[in-house]
Amino acid sequence: MKKWLFGLVAMVLMLSIVLTGCSSSSNGEQGKKSNSNGNGGNVLIFGRGADATSLDPAIVTDGESFAVTKNIYDTLVEYKGQTTDIEPALAESWDISPDGKTYTFHLRKGVKFHDGTDFNADAVVFNFDRWKNANDENKFAYYPSMFGGFGDKSVIADVKALDDYTVQFTLRTPLAPFLKDLAMSPFAIASPTAIKKYGDKYGQAAAVGTGPFKFKEWKSKDTITLVKNDDYWKKGEPQLDGVIFKVIPDNTARLNALKNGEIDLMDGVNPSDLKDIQGNKDLQIFYRPPMNVGYLGMTVTKKPFDNPLVRQAVNYAVDKKAIIDAFFAGAADPAKNPMPPSISGYNDDVQPYDYNPEKAKELLKKAGFPNGFKTELWAMPNPRPYMPEPSKIAVAIAHNLKDIGIDAEIKTFEWTTYLDKVKKGEAPMYMLGWTGDNGDADNFLYTLLSTDAIGSNNNSFYSNPELDKLLKEAQTLTDENKRNELYKQAQVIIHNDAPWVPLVHSKPALVGKSTIKGFAPHPTGSDRYVGVYFEK
Repeated sequence: MKKWLFGLVAMVLMLSIVLTGCSSSSNGEQGKKSNSNGNGGNVLIFGRGADATSLDPAIVTDGESFAVTKNIYDTLVEYKGQTTDIEPALAESWDISPDGKTYTFHLRKGVKFHDGTDFNADAVVFNFDRWKNANDENKFAYYPSMFGGFGDKSVIADVKALDDYTVQFTLRTPLAPFLKDLAMSPFAIASPTAIKKYGDKYGQAAAVGTGPFKFKEWKSKDTITLVKNDDYWKKGEPQLDGVIFKVIPDNTARLNALKNGEIDLMDGVNPSDLKDIQGNKDLQIFYRPPMNVGYLGMTVTKKPFDNPLVRQAVNYAVDKKAIIDAFFAGAADPAKNPMPPSISGYNDDVQPYDYNPEKAKELLKKAGFPNGFKTELWAMPNPRPYMPEPSKIAVAIAHNLKDIGIDAEIKTFEWTTYLDKVKKGEAPMYMLGWTGDNGDADNFLYTLLSTDAIGSNNNSFYSNPELDKLLKEAQTLTDENKRNELYKQAQVIIHNDAPWVPLVHSKPALVGKSTIKGFAPHPTGSDRYVGVYFEK
């Protein structure tokens, strides 16, 4: 372990970072299963580090919001089990034209939204028209990230109802990950009646889908309560009577709440606590299949980060191995690309920026900064699966940067404010990460680093026409080998331009009571509780 780590705890303590703060019988064929969680009912209480920003999945980009909306809404198609393979959901089946430009979906009949509105083809058209015609990246960030833009820029040319239960999508060009995109949380189908009724307050005052649980109450920065949808179209599901999402910002306090029986399940486990948890018979560990990246971003429109030599220097300055050893207890791998090795198209031939402070100093001198410079390093206010202790990791990175002459003042904000400011390009350097939405390379490279994604998920404001051309071409190909070759070329370009320091691909752990059954964390980071139950 590097010498600087021995003093890290003291440094963290001295650092001032401003922070804003029923035991009834089970449904269906599971009668043999107990459904008491010890809290007096068949309700699962999930402890997490931060609150949602909205319960309108179309307008959010944060995992804390999707964790809730995944249980309120359904999509046309969904991911099967713990994979990103596609299976039917609100659409029972679909046909694809030979040229890959027309998708015809045959919808499930008899489904109603939680407010009693009928789910039908008109509801699907309403939702997609709402996103496609908005022309507002600040509101609907995901739509342009996945479909190229709004209006005439969108790869989706038209969505129309052929009859009550048949809806047809016409694409301008083939889009290889189209079905996987439709399974993503932002493209869940919401009640047109509720959206019209609540207007701009939709997502705060109301959230109405067709999913397994219904929205009941939101106490800001405390709890979001969902209750069972008794009329859910999947017969016998859900088995829980409800789910409560409880905010407990500190990882250790959250674990203590679990041990004390105040919550049933939690994420954001300190890796250093896992050994103790393994010896506790009342608890069990769930590992989420890894599909993420934690990174240090640089806003390339801000000086001096408009200079690629500076960005390369920062890459050489950060000691990823020491960070993993200190804060991940080895439960992460160092990252060299902006996508994880588990994704098809990963380029393992890219040579990483090894920890090399002297090389970093040489590059700074070449860039015209022989004595370094002052800047700001923005740190997330709460833990995420790809970064369990962000404030401590920020201190470690700042120490690395200090060694090469970069004096980085650490700043942070409340989570919603942090995300908003980073998206607007206000941060010179910032810490963030990404958990894949659909298991496709497009969802990392195009969504996070294309010119089209500036203003939505490309928080570094990085733009390279050569990269854009490769990513656009890859979207239109159905030959997986050809797609992968283009993605490998794209990773070389990104590596050389260095808009990020890819830090880690983490192996997130969740901890729950030993009585929880049927829970299988999904690699996208958004879990549905339809098959979860408690057993004595």
